[in-house]
Amino acid sequence: MAMSLPNQIGAISGSPIAVESGNVSGEPRAATVNASAVWKSPAANLRCAVQKHGREIDRISPSPPMSPVRGMRPDLAVACQAFAVEMEAPTAEEVVVREHATGGARHREKGVPVYVMMPLDSVTAGNGVNRRKAMNASLQALKSAGVEGVMMDVWWGLVEREAPGVYNWGGYAELLEMAKKHGLKVQAVMSFHQCGGNVGDSCTIPLPKWVVEEMDKDPDLAYTDQWGRRNYEYLSLGVDMLPVLKGRTPVQCYSDYMRAFKEKFEHLLGDTIVEIQVGMGPAGELRYPSYPEQNGTWRFPGIGAFQCYDKYMISSLKAAAEAIGKPEWGSTGPTDAGNYNNWPEDTNFFRKEGGGWNGPYGEFFLSWYSQLLLDHGERILSSAKAIFENTGVKISVKVAGIHWHYGSRSHAPELTAGYYNTRFRDGYLPIAQMLARHGAIFNFTCIEMRDHEQPQDALCAPEKLVKQVALATREAQVPLAGENALPRYDDYAHEQILRASSLNIDGNSGEEEMCAFTYLRMNPDLFQADNWRRFVAFVKKMKEGKDANRCWEQVEREAEHFVHATQSLVQEAAVALMH
Repeated sequence: MAMSLPNQIGAISGSPIAVESGNVSGEPRAATVNASAVWKSPAANLRCAVQKHGREIDRISPSPPMSPVRGMRPDLAVACQAFAVEMEAPTAEEVVVREHATGGARHREKGVPVYVMMPLDSVTAGNGVNRRKAMNASLQALKSAGVEGVMMDVWWGLVEREAPGVYNWGGYAELLEMAKKHGLKVQAVMSFHQCGGNVGDSCTIPLPKWVVEEMDKDPDLAYTDQWGRRNYEYLSLGVDMLPVLKGRTPVQCYSDYMRAFKEKFEHLLGDTIVEIQVGMGPAGELRYPSYPEQNGTWRFPGIGAFQCYDKYMISSLKAAAEAIGKPEWGSTGPTDAGNYNNWPEDTNFFRKEGGGWNGPYGEFFLSWYSQLLLDHGERILSSAKAIFENTGVKISVKVAGIHWHYGSRSHAPELTAGYYNTRFRDGYLPIAQMLARHGAIFNFTCIEMRDHEQPQDALCAPEKLVKQVALATREAQVPLAGENALPRYDDYAHEQILRASSLNIDGNSGEEEMCAFTYLRMNPDLFQADNWRRFVAFVKKMKEGKDANRCWEQVEREAEHFVHATQSLVQEAAVALMH
């Protein structure tokens, strides 16, 4: 549901923003209270004992005044002067080095940069910016808190909605300029899926009209379960290479879209736009739509259902079965795998003792089903890599954190989603290896979760799952990035993200850290005073890095001072933005 302007911005508190009128370009800019100065070193007169090579240093941070920025409101300038300090040159032992390959380049960075997901409906159906003033104020607040950038969905269903090859980038052009103006980097998601029907979807954005028309003519273009239920979130990978969309294949459509994006925003690539996340399935994730929430089809923690019953995938299955001399295996998927809301032990296929998943047929079917998903990823990544090569952007792919029933032998929900991961087989290493071949980043969810927070009767184990994925990416030498799966604003979740992002998997992580973390999501709750204070401290801790030799209590005090000093300014700006 779209937020009203008062709801979107009225809850903002504790975030340093200034009043600005007009659109992104052509108007005088209000100055941003940039917290990079605030966060460059500890606040004045705060002592912190730091341990370095066995010797304790007790230092007092200097606090020279910052020159007022031209055009800045006097009260904002005063707030900046109160907390701004000069950057101290880091010593060699204070710098955390993180190297990851991106198109042959190597980067030396400190800590884990934090991005924030923008609202799903940031661009309107009319291709304008939704809640423009609220968006501008929110971006300004995020920048002031030291956030690296934002992630935005660039919806296929909005940009190429009306006709094949006709692209309307209007709202995105304005949003990207807005991000550039505030000095924020952008992770742009090529969202080839429908918005609506998944966890957290607050609006509905269908696939392009002309795609939906073709799906109406040929329902087998949609993923299909064994009961004939169609899923219109994403085109079936069974038609990836078939010219079913007005003479083009889906992969050609995705490629043309990415190429048009590159041509439109080439001047921002590598500078403002630093990452392209390539959507590969429902919710933008490399998976099958095996657990659709729409219309109550699936409920957590059900095992989900295989999505291979459209005629194109069945044709592929038949060919695979005939190729190994087992034509009887090619007419259908498993018929004893239960329904969406069963548990593994309710089914003959997934049960731990004598389950079909662990027999010859199960191995054949699951290998075929998961390999099709890998091939789908390979095709789209090959195209994305060719299009964005030498532009300075990273390519990433999102993989779902399916942690329920992870403690069972069959890992049924992962299998139905296309991840052939069981008690006896690593399903994430092949994905990591595929990404490594294309120099792509492995983006994984559920980083904020702890095992004991989840239903133990469903054998949920998000921490163990994250550890497995981290080990797979280490072995494949592919960078790992993270997201939280559900909105969390508490310190307990922040601590878990900090722990997971440090990649201290087995006490032998060296200088490894996640290459980035994307926080779910920019909304009124994030800007609520207590949540904002905790978030500001969290961002600082992430940027410090795991070997920072810093007192977290001091970081939290700094966040408290920062929020308190700017709170009245934020409230004043919020009132102005609502008029």
